[in-house]
Amino acid sequence: MEDKEEILAIERSIGYILRIGVIVSAVIIVIGMLLLFIQPSTQAVPNNLPAIIHGLLQLNGEAFIMLGLFCLILTPVLRVVVSIFAFAKEKDYLYVWITVIVLVILVIGMSLGLVEK
Repeated sequence: MEDKEEILAIERSIGYILRIGVIVSAVIIVIGMLLLFIQPSTQAVPNNLPAIIHGLLQLNGEAFIMLGLFCLILTPVLRVVVSIFAFAKEKDYLYVWITVIVLVILVIGMSLGLVEK
């Protein structure tokens, strides 16, 4: 019985992670949109992490929107990481390995997306 309660607690925490990630992303994007309405940007859209951080320090609305999108993209990745621990807790090692492979594929895909031409 205790195992089922632990599994439900883990599933609830995964649900919270997804909800909180989406809400935080939406709030950051809305802040960015408000900043764009107050002060339209004449700069190029920041497309890498240093440019986003620089834009955040300058209260650039587009940088906030990009940060919100970045958080939105990372939310399911965080869910995959938590799932690895959930499957390990359940001692379901086949799914641990499958989820690790999924995480590696996600990291490789995001890394390849960072390569500039």
